[in-house]
Amino acid sequence: MQDILVETLMTDAVKCLNIDNPLRSAVGVMLNNHLSCVIITKNEIPTGIITERDLVKILYESATNNTLDQPVSSFMTDLIVTLQPDESLFDAVVISRAEKVRHLPVVENNKLIGIVTQTDLANAHFHVVEMQAEIIEQSIQDKTQELVEANEELLALSMEDHLLKIGNRRSMEVDLNHTHATAVRYNRCYSIVLVDVDYFKKYNDHYGHNKGDEALKSIADLLNNTVRESDRIYRYGGEELLLLLPDTDAENAQILSNKLVQALFDQKMPHAESPFQRLTISAGVSSAICDGQVHKHWEAVVQKADRCLYKSKKDGRNRSNFCPGYSTA
Repeated sequence: MQDILVETLMTDAVKCLNIDNPLRSAVGVMLNNHLSCVIITKNEIPTGIITERDLVKILYESATNNTLDQPVSSFMTDLIVTLQPDESLFDAVVISRAEKVRHLPVVENNKLIGIVTQTDLANAHFHVVEMQAEIIEQSIQDKTQELVEANEELLALSMEDHLLKIGNRRSMEVDLNHTHATAVRYNRCYSIVLVDVDYFKKYNDHYGHNKGDEALKSIADLLNNTVRESDRIYRYGGEELLLLLPDTDAENAQILSNKLVQALFDQKMPHAESPFQRLTISAGVSSAICDGQVHKHWEAVVQKADRCLYKSKKDGRNRSNFCPGYSTA
């Protein structure tokens, strides 16, 4: 799936309208061309999208005669999510899932060249799985090394950690790369909270690894139930979890991080080997934008969160820290 490029999936029969055109034009284009969406452009650069859902909302909220004569910019979904033609199918699936969008315009040199829809992604993913199933069947028959290789490829298709049912490290990196590129392009802030379970090795040694797995599941569920729907949670490694908070500045990220630390503390999940006598977490917070500047790479944002997490541990655990300061790394 990593080798399948977006340009092989996209539909190039995509229609666009200038941002000043009336909504009536968008409806006409969609109707006459049997399209589910129209891309809105300004100086040929994609700036928004009108979908069937937008039209349903418009019709529901307003039935006045002049609605269809207003400019499409009044109704479009802005902050458009786009793909590059050389991104992979895996990248596209992760981005579509993370951003919760069904239409992904494909842009090259800031110019619209096509669109990938949820249907395109579903069909392509199904085709890949079918191909892998055929390889496995043939491998079983031949009893060769192909079986091992096929299983490895199937595992690579996964975007989810099988234990915690949250995003895995690979999908995390795709999401962070896309989110950071958007932050740089549009100067949109996002923040990261890196979470580590306190004294987790002692927990495993005392209660056993099965209980440790159950504890991690409970913590992941707690985080999922506490954050916003737009926030994403990934397994960073071992007992470390990473929260990606789109459109969130450092101050609000720190407020959420403190809330998460307190929420687990209030659960009173027993941990006999901890000085707190309960399961707790430590957290480090960082923001992509600091002192008005955007970090060059998402790795720098994660590294700063990791330093903040270390400080939380050094200061006694069961707490969250935000370390201000811009890094050029």
